[in-house]
Amino acid sequence: MPDSNPISTGECVLRATGLQKAFAAPSGRLQIIAGVDLEIRAGESVSIRGSSGSGKTTLLQLLGGLDLADVGEVLVRTPDSGKKVSPHMAIGRGIGFVFQNYQLMPELTALENVALAARIAGASVQVATAAAKELLISVGLGDRLEHPPSRLSGGECQRVAIARALVNRPAVILADEPTGNLDEKTADEIMKLLLGVVADRGTALLLVTHSAEFAGRTQRRLVLSGGRLGSA
Repeated sequence: MPDSNPISTGECVLRATGLQKAFAAPSGRLQIIAGVDLEIRAGESVSIRGSSGSGKTTLLQLLGGLDLADVGEVLVRTPDSGKKVSPHMAIGRGIGFVFQNYQLMPELTALENVALAARIAGASVQVATAAAKELLISVGLGDRLEHPPSRLSGGECQRVAIARALVNRPAVILADEPTGNLDEKTADEIMKLLLGVVADRGTALLLVTHSAEFAGRTQRRLVLSGGRLGSA
């Protein structure tokens, strides 16, 4: 689907300022995110690593509008308006998600899973289906269009998820451990695909990963520790 307001390479597409998030615990409030500032630009790949329980997924959810920060602000560039809005308003428009567990609808085919995201964003059946088919072909699944997730391998499911994340031409893709359920060879293929998306489409990529090797392939590498981001 064409962009209404194309995004220029190097343009800031996501900005977080002073993010804080705490949760209730038996011992009192547990501070998970303790003041995060972050800017991501179009065409840039950024990785975040950290120990288990450091808050990586929590931070990604705050950046993507799946959760609300106690303090701070997130703004995301949306291709359709050209403006920066809060992330919960940008889901499916300015932001695309790739999850470790794929999060595909089991009763739908690969084509229908991708097209559904476009339909939710307001595209017609014809436009959504055409865009979904084009993307699935581009990620190597042209012969799997009518297959449901149960008939796809883990790597193929993740390719469907990547196509779904791209179908509305988001400014930034948030990928939460996208290779965590895959074998080494397939994980390498998925990483190459994600980084290729950045290069080919000018989409920003924010990757949360435990893998030092995969993090090392991104242009900028960060570590989350003590609720704060620092350079790796």
